[in-house]
This record gives sequence, structure tokens and C-alpha cells, in this order.
Amino acid sequence: MTRAIATLATVLLLQAGPVASQDPGSYRDRVQIRRTSYGVPHILAQDLSALGFGLAWVQLEDYGTAVVVNFLRARGELSQHFGRDSLESDFEFKRTYRQMQSTYDRLHADTRALFEGFAAATNRWVELHPDVYGDWLLPRFSGRDAAALWVDETVYPQSRRFRRAQDRRRAEADSLRLLGAGSNAWAFAPSRTTSGNAILLRNPHLNWRAGYYEAHITVPGVINFYGDFRIGYPLYFNGGFNDNLGWATTNNDPDLEEVYALDVDPRYPDHVLFDGGSIPLTRVPITVHWKNGPGLASETRETWETPLGPVVDRGEGKVYVLRSPGWGEYRKAEQFLRMMQAASLEEWKAAMRMRAMTESNFTYADRVGNIFYVWNATIPKFPHLPGADTTAVAVKRTGDLWSTLIAWDSLPQLLNPDGGYLQNANDSFHFTNLNEIIDSTRFPPPFSRPNLRLRSQLSLDLVTEQEQVSLEDVLRLKMSYRMLAAERFKDDLVAAVRATEPTGNMALAVDILERWDDTVAPDSRGAVLFGMWFLGSVSADPGDSRPFSDRWRTIWAEPWSAATPVTTPSGIADPERAVRVFETAVEETLALFGSLDIAWGQVHRLRMGDLDLPVGGCSGFFGCFRVLWFDDTDDGKQAIAGGDGWVLAVEFTPNGPRARSILAYGESDDPESPHDMDQAAMFVRGEFKDVRFSEEAIGADLVTEYRPGVGNR
Repeated sequence: MTRAIATLATVLLLQAGPVASQDPGSYRDRVQIRRTSYGVPHILAQDLSALGFGLAWVQLEDYGTAVVVNFLRARGELSQHFGRDSLESDFEFKRTYRQMQSTYDRLHADTRALFEGFAAATNRWVELHPDVYGDWLLPRFSGRDAAALWVDETVYPQSRRFRRAQDRRRAEADSLRLLGAGSNAWAFAPSRTTSGNAILLRNPHLNWRAGYYEAHITVPGVINFYGDFRIGYPLYFNGGFNDNLGWATTNNDPDLEEVYALDVDPRYPDHVLFDGGSIPLTRVPITVHWKNGPGLASETRETWETPLGPVVDRGEGKVYVLRSPGWGEYRKAEQFLRMMQAASLEEWKAAMRMRAMTESNFTYADRVGNIFYVWNATIPKFPHLPGADTTAVAVKRTGDLWSTLIAWDSLPQLLNPDGGYLQNANDSFHFTNLNEIIDSTRFPPPFSRPNLRLRSQLSLDLVTEQEQVSLEDVLRLKMSYRMLAAERFKDDLVAAVRATEPTGNMALAVDILERWDDTVAPDSRGAVLFGMWFLGSVSADPGDSRPFSDRWRTIWAEPWSAATPVTTPSGIADPERAVRVFETAVEETLALFGSLDIAWGQVHRLRMGDLDLPVGGCSGFFGCFRVLWFDDTDDGKQAIAGGDGWVLAVEFTPNGPRARSILAYGESDDPESPHDMDQAAMFVRGEFKDVRFSEEAIGADLVTEYRPGVGNR
């Protein structure tokens, strides 16, 4: 037994229930932090309150002020420190903070204990760093502040969407599609793996400033979970695994909310007619203080609420009310805590039936060999056709509006499907498994309509490429450099250009394209040129005001069809236009980069601190599964802005989980930390580190161990 394991043996025996004490010494004595290679924290606590303290502490060590600022965001007090630029955020969070005040005591004691410990660590950190926070107007944070971080986060964005003009809404949707934002998830049943164990892949895609954080949290006999967390949050859209099971999330886009139009009552101001009577609107004034030089100024806005939901607009004799299953929801972190504690599929499903998580696909695997998928959403039972984002439904009585949800067990889902795999890359649930396609007639609107974009089609190709896969195979396939758009359309483009008998740069360009291997590997030559053409092809011609979705269907000879989901779209509808766009792409590539056969990695870079490395990968819009998107830089190159960055794959063996991971931007954003960017070069090379989950593995790779809150630690 190693020294580390021996010293932990006593700690493992000291278990206790939630402790409400705010004394930092009390927390310190009940939690121990172990750091393994790459700075990964393993937090061992005696109770959930101490666990919250340790989880906040490691985030504070690695990200410092970001955690404190998130607490200020929850309280609606950013403007007091950063000025008027934070007003919109503060007004929204002041509303959610008010909701939290009425719900906090209804949270389970375990959840409150976690929140209280998280807040206590932040308070202790501030006390130990007066050089940083001495001039800040900081309150004493509480568990209530931590709870307010995730209350009702979907309602206000939805209300803003309703008020936006249709043209802007379409433009924003176009932008999102071009980014190819989202996530990937795979699950393999034992029948599909070389070891006979289930394997799960989690691969969320977000901006690299979103703050993904890798950690291991343990309270013996209570919780033992390894996965991703988000900086500044106790729990937030987590994915990962425990001893028995794991899950991954991918975004979906369910139609959950409805905007209802109620008639104003002509007899009384601020009243509406409903159920044959008059209902008063409730005025909710909100005041935000903002930094004005050396002092503070204030701004007050009023909002209005009804028993049906918040008022989002008023005009022409109508009051528009947003009715949402997320309105007032406060248990999202609590649901994730229950999911982390689950020991079986049925226990995990029981946690999911809380319905606090109003959205997201969940892909699951476990130790006994189950794989499971659910298109999770709190879909209302609408007594009417949904109005979508910009149309309000007129109502006069209770029976006109929705009041109950479709049961969780009635949502689209698959358990241990034929073919032994599950995949989702943010498209609809229908093609999660091609052997058991989910019939769309079983799920009419407001459920998603069938859709399968290029990234999802490549996902299906990769996940079925081998009859059986190992954990290492899964990671290799995940890091594939293939670009499906090239495989689908390049040959037709080359044929169209050749038919014009090209000369000069056009002849040189088409030769380069024909030799290209259709990948976005760092040394691939032709990918930059093709990418310029592809983006030009889907861009609107002058005078074409059609939304992107309409243009996309007319660019290709055969548009996407649910009848041929993995082979369409295909062909080029207008070869002459394709050649014109290619000619422009040739000119732009030469102008920007000085060469038509410039390597993908010469243009696309990982730039972090002193690192400037060529990288392979592209937006999911192009049909890449190694998803990266880029920002333009001053020297004409493109630097990673988001996409892959956190990848985890886990195999559930009889002896415990075996996992590998990569966190491309490292565990810290502190330039002085050895773990700022220490995984970046590995990520570029497509390499992964071993996950330390068992006590034996942690002890063998132990770099440091300590109790938080002692001195500057």
C-alpha cells in the first residue's frame, strides 16, 4: 500500500451527514484534495458540504476570480464592479435571484449542503487574498447565491426571441448552422466491443472560454463521480461516470415554451380577462446599482408577472405571457447530483424523471452492459398547435393553454438497440441508430422533425466502421480528420471545372483538389481551397434574401431526404454556378495565403500563450467529427475559438471504469500555473491521458495532496 493510500484510509472511514457549519477550519478538516498528473483534482470529502468546499477551492486555485465573478453574476451585482456593460445580465439575474429566495428551502438538504460548502470556500478564498479583493464590494456569499446560479435559465432568452424581428432570428439561425456548434456522443454495447464491455464517448463542443473543468469528486458511500464541471458552478450540465454508469449530453432544441395572448380588461389598468374574470398583473420593480466612477448609481426597471408566467410584451389591447416548464425551476443541480449517485439504469432513470432538466439528449452506458438514449425534454401537452417563437396563441380560459407535460417515459428513447450502438450529434432523435429508426409518426409536432446534417452522417459512418471496437479505437475514430462535404461534393466540383477546360490558376487549382485526400489533417493540401468554395456555395448570391435552410435545399441536385438519410444531399444542382464560385475561391485563396496548395495546418492554428501549432479539424457544418471552429487573426491565419476541447471515453470493465481524456486548454487559465496549456500539444497530436479513478491509480500518480484553506492553499 502506498503512503498516499495509507494516509487516506483513515479519511475514508470518517463519514458524516451534511454539515451546516460555515467555519473554514471545519470544512478543511473534512476534505482532502489530491492532484495527479496534469493537475487533475481528486476531491475526497466526508460529506457533501465539505465536497462543495473542495470543489470550489480547486476551481479558485485554477481560475481564481472567475469563480468570484460568477457569484456576483448570480446576485445581479456585476455592474457594481464592471459598470453599465453588465446591466442586462444583472436585471435578469435579479429576477432569478428573487425566484431562488422562495425555493431555496425546498431543495433537498444534500443539495443545500453542497451549495453552502461551495460558497464557504469562496468566502475563505477572498479572505486569504486581500491583495486581490481588498477594494471589491463583496458580500458574504451563501448557499443561496450558489443556488441562484442556475434558476430558470431558459425563460428570458425565449422571451427575447419572441420580441426579435423575423429577419434577425433567421440570421442568427444561419450563423449557428455555419458554426456547426453542438456536441457528439457515442455508446457501444458489449456486442460491439472487443472486450465485451460497454463504452461511452462524451464530447461537448463549446467556446474554449466556456470553462470546462475536469475533476473527480468522492464522498465514500455517497458519491464517486469523474467528469466535467464548469468554472464557477457547483454542478452544471455535467457528464462523466461513476463506478457503475455514465452519460453524455448533446444539445437538442425542443419547443417547450408558448407565448399566450390575453385580452386586456378595459375596466381596470394592468388587468387581463381570463376564465370569465379579471386577473391583475403583478408589478415587479428591479433596481440594479452600477459603478459610476468612484461611486454608485442606480437604475430601476419594472417587469410584470401573472400566475401563468412572465409578461414578455404588451400592445394593441393584448398582454403576451410566456408559459414555460422552466419558469421557476430550481432543481437542476439537484437532478445532476441524483444522477451522479445512481447505481443502476433504473436509479438513473428515476433521477431523470425529476424533469428538472428541461432539455438535452442523454446518451448512457453502464457496467452491466446497457446502452440507452433519450431525447430529453419537458414537452407540454399542447391543446392547440404550437405558436413557435414569433406567434402568440390567443387564450381566454384555462382549457386553452397547456397545463401538464408529456410523461418522461413517453419521450423518444432507445434501450440496447439492434446493432449495438447509439450516436447523437445534435440532430433529431430519429436516426440515433439506423437499425431502429424512430418513426416520426409516433412523435408529431412539437417533437423535432427528421433531420440529419453532414456531421451526424459522418458520426453514423464512423460508429459503424468496425464490427467491434476497443476504447483506443473509439478515441481514434473520434479524432478522424475526414470532411464529409469533400467526400460528397468534391468529385462533382472537379468534373464541373474540368468540363470548362480550365487553364492557368484554375487548372492548377483543380489538380490540387483532385489530389487532395478529402481530410483536414494539418498537412492536407486542398482543404483550404475546398473550404473557401463550400462556404461560397452556401452563401447567398446578390439579391437572394432566402433563409439559409431554403438556399441549402436548392444548392444540391438531390436535397436531404429522410428516405435516404446518410447519402443525401448529393450532387451539384447548378454546375455553372459552382464553377463561378470556385473561380472566386481560387482568387481569394491566392490573395489571402499566396498559395493554392497551402496546408490546412498552415492556416488553422492552436494559439495559446507562446504556443502556435498547426491543428487539424473543422466546423461540423463541413461534416467534420473532429469539430473545431476558428476566429480570424491579424496575420490572416485562423486560431481555434471553440469545438473539441474536452473529450472523455470510458469503458465499464468488471474491475471498474477504464477511461482516457483530454482537456485541450488545461486545468488552469493562470499563466503561472504548470497546467495552463499543458495538454494543448497532446490535443493537437490526437493523444489522450489515462484517467485516474481508483484509489490505487490515484496513489500511483499522486503529485500533491493537501487540505484546502490552510495558508494560501
